[in-house]
Amino acid sequence: MQASVEVDGREVSATGTGMLILLGVALEDSPESARKLAVKCAALRIFEDDDGKMNRSCAEAGGEVLCVSQFTLYGDVRRGNRPSFDSAAPGAIAEPLYEAFCAELERLGIKCSRGVFGAEMAVHLVNDGPVTLILDTAEFERPRRA
Repeated sequence: MQASVEVDGREVSATGTGMLILLGVALEDSPESARKLAVKCAALRIFEDDDGKMNRSCAEAGGEVLCVSQFTLYGDVRRGNRPSFDSAAPGAIAEPLYEAFCAELERLGIKCSRGVFGAEMAVHLVNDGPVTLILDTAEFERPRRA
């Protein structure tokens, strides 16, 4: 995997092996949910081991993270044709939680490069695999099977 972020045609961040995380912050998110999500992302065993099985975490694979804020992940298109972003936290709430998430990844030993919060960014990704997952802290407490 390779990923980079450009703002105004200038590269501001890039990463090689690791994860590109598009992070959306919801109105109900908190510092604790940011911490839990970072712990979960750091622990995900999505990198291949010597036998080709997804059995290594990002840190175990020598990877790093490029984290990009992405409020449009909370676009609600259930009605009409124009997305509603009412569930997305406004910047004053979202930015500190975005920073808390990135800081927690770094505390866990994973280098975390960042996009530019609130900027118009060109995000480039070469997805090797690919492995694409959606993690929602609101779903963490739900049982896997009903």
